[in-house]
Parts: sequence; structure tokens; C-alpha cells
Amino acid sequence: MRVAFAGSPAAALEPLQALVDSFHEVALVVTQPDRASGRARRSRPTPVAVAAGELGLPVVRPASINAPEVVARMEESGADALCVVAFGQILREAVLGRWPCLNVHFSLLPAYRGAAPVERALMDGVRRTGVTIMQMDAGLDTGPIVSVEPVDVGPEENAGELTARLSALGGPMLVEAVRALEDGTLVTREQPEEGVSLAPRITADDRALDLSRPAVELADQVRALAPHIGATCMIDGQAFKIWAARPLDRSAAPGLSVEDGGRLVAGCGEGALELVELQPPGRTRMAAATLLRGWRGALELGPAA
Repeated sequence: MRVAFAGSPAAALEPLQALVDSFHEVALVVTQPDRASGRARRSRPTPVAVAAGELGLPVVRPASINAPEVVARMEESGADALCVVAFGQILREAVLGRWPCLNVHFSLLPAYRGAAPVERALMDGVRRTGVTIMQMDAGLDTGPIVSVEPVDVGPEENAGELTARLSALGGPMLVEAVRALEDGTLVTREQPEEGVSLAPRITADDRALDLSRPAVELADQVRALAPHIGATCMIDGQAFKIWAARPLDRSAAPGLSVEDGGRLVAGCGEGALELVELQPPGRTRMAAATLLRGWRGALELGPAA
């Protein structure tokens, strides 16, 4: 079957590669426009755009996949279906009504519908999530389910590690769903009404560590935002990013304390939180012990960033 593929971040690469390696043909890749990033604000293509170029696949980078000229380009490609993985745009009737659209979603639907299912699941401390292949409709991840594969979540697994595992799992699932669609054997079932939850985009408020909360919850928050977003904490009057932390099953004095072996520990509402990897403003990520060897500030906690 000839398919178009819509995706943008690295999480979409494994399913794209799985389609390329299969007996299906990727006729067109649709991804988000190039965007400025980094300190120099240089325009950079999405990981999917880069991969598509390396694979020799035609690529379009529209502001809206629903624009008439993009729909026309998809029709010209001869695609019989559209596969969507972490694309980042909402599909409208112009697309949904023209092609069967299969989506790889990184949760066990109907849980965690929305843009940040992995991050929100980790923030909630879930121990089980998975991949759902869904046939898209006009709702927010409400379409009928094609297949589901659950996975256990490691106690220290961060969002990057979990997303990579789910992406690798989703590739073969997507290939099989396209095969069933081509054969006319695709079977779907409606999502259950129970267990619905939402996973909206991460905001600045989601990043700030509130040390009045239990240390276990804060450690979940840190790993949910690593290694791509970063939790934040005000230290010495500056907004530090916290990239790794672990909860300690004991109490600690309020504020930050330096313990033997270069350990930086924060007292929490319940338990204590060891800050394992930090990033001061304008500097690179570093282990706590490295920071302590060179930092000349007061290492005092301030209000949540």
C-alpha cells in the first residue's frame, strides 16, 4: 500500500523507518516547518525532515496539513492512507474525510489523550503504559482502537528512554495495521468510556519544582521532563534546570544541604530529594559533585521558578 506519513520529532523516526523497511511504500512525508532553535536561533528542520531527506523521500513542511495545496500534493502522491506519529498539527475534515488515518499514540487509550502522553504518565507515577494504534476521527485521540501493546515503566526511566521504547514498539504495530487496512481485514473497537484522562502540552508551571510536595512525586516530575524539557528550581536566585534526581527515604532539613561525596540534597514536604544532574543558567549540564567543586554562590533555594 502507498501511504503518506505525517510526523515531526525523533519519536516518529522508528515508525517511519519500519514503514520504509516493509512491503509498503512511503509516497510522501509531511512534517512541521523548520523552526529556529538554540542560542543562535538558527532555523532547523525536524528530525523527520532530516530522516526523510536521507531516505530519499519527498517531503513537504506546511504550516497546515489541511491547506488545499497540501491535500492536493497528498492526492498527487497516490497515497491510499495517512500514517500519523507525533505530528503536532490537528487534522481536519479535508484530510480525515479523504484518507483512512492511522495514528501511533504513546499511551493506553483512553488514558492520556493529547500532546504529552509520556510526560503526563510519568508525572503521575504510572507503572504501566503502552502504545495504541488508532484510526483517527475529529476528536482529540478519540478514534476507534486498532491494536494495543502495554509495557511496564521502569522506576527510574525518563521520558526520553520510555519514548524510545514506545517508538520502537509502535513501528511494527503500524506496519501490521497498514497491512490489515490493505487486505480489508482491519478490525477496530470503540474506546471505553471509563479511564479517560488528558495529557495537555507541558507549560512553565509544569516544570517548576515545589519542594513542599513529596520527594517521590518530584522525582517523577524530573524524569518526566528529561532529557528534553527540564524541571526548574530557583537556586542562589537563578533558575536552574534539574535533569536527574532521586528520592531518598528519609527526611532532610529545609533548603539545600551538601552531604558527603558531593551529594546535593533538598528537604521536601515528605522525604528528601537528591539533585543528581543540574544545569545553571548559561552553562552545560553537570553532575552535582561537579557543580559543587566550582560554584561560588550561596546554593540557597528560592521560590519555585
